[in-house]
Amino acid sequence: MTDIVKKPAKTAKKASSTALTASLSPDGSLSRYLREIRKFPMLEAQQEYMLAKSYADHQDTDAAHQLVTSHLRLVAKIAMGYRGYGLPLGEVIQEGNVGLMQAVKKFDAERGFRLATYAMWWIRASIQEYILRSWSLVKIGTTGAQKKLFFNLRKIKGQIDAIDGGQLTPEQVTEISDRLNVSPEDVEQMDGRMSGSDRSLNAPISHGEDDSGEWQDWLEDDREDPEAALVVSDEMDVRREMMQQAMSVLNEREIDILTARRLSEPAATLEELSQKHDVSRERIRQIETRAFEKLRDAMVADNASQNNGVIEGEVLG
Repeated sequence: MTDIVKKPAKTAKKASSTALTASLSPDGSLSRYLREIRKFPMLEAQQEYMLAKSYADHQDTDAAHQLVTSHLRLVAKIAMGYRGYGLPLGEVIQEGNVGLMQAVKKFDAERGFRLATYAMWWIRASIQEYILRSWSLVKIGTTGAQKKLFFNLRKIKGQIDAIDGGQLTPEQVTEISDRLNVSPEDVEQMDGRMSGSDRSLNAPISHGEDDSGEWQDWLEDDREDPEAALVVSDEMDVRREMMQQAMSVLNEREIDILTARRLSEPAATLEELSQKHDVSRERIRQIETRAFEKLRDAMVADNASQNNGVIEGEVLG
């Protein structure tokens, strides 16, 4: 068995060199690559064990090379299952090969299972991460549930005959959400994102001979103008500070009634406050009116002394 590790066959080495240098780019031949990887022999369990031990104990790169090349067909088979995402199959296979190499590095033959069983997880994980990175400019699938939804939505839509039916019906949304244990809102959002495509904001558009430009030219920011928002915020701070200072002219009962009637939502009723303070509703109304007038006068006086430009009619709005 040692000879298998130390002296790989010349034919295997030649096939290895050819396949690993075969281009998987759009300019290369994917069909040629798939033919070449079939030339690598499958490993018996004992062969695989000895190669894995040699790499783990001695960092034998020839052993690692044989482990990788003997499982390239597995990568291609798994990658075929991800053809429906609009990405070049060659690039998907490349990412799967990266996952395979990671699996070989971490494989522990002493655990008693075969490399293919262990490597499948690494291959799928590498391919799925690549698809999530490349499928959209907008990041998707940030949680485990979202990733599960992304990679199972198309399959389930096919099972319920909803692939070409346009927007999902409420019944279909409910069925998918129940199957995948996600919310209906997540299903609708993911389906909308997968049904559309990214569009550049710099894409040219035309609305007539003299009216053309880019998509971004027609985007309108409906948020409040920052300068106007700052002015309003500063004014509210001034009024809040003035009110806090003016509150000092009121006694405890007046503050309680005015706050409950004018500064709370929902406002307390006269009946509630009359029971709380053990007076009539008319008395509560009188205290409220008097407290409001005292507060207004105090704020007007403070405003006049500071000469900050707030006119009397706007002090209490």
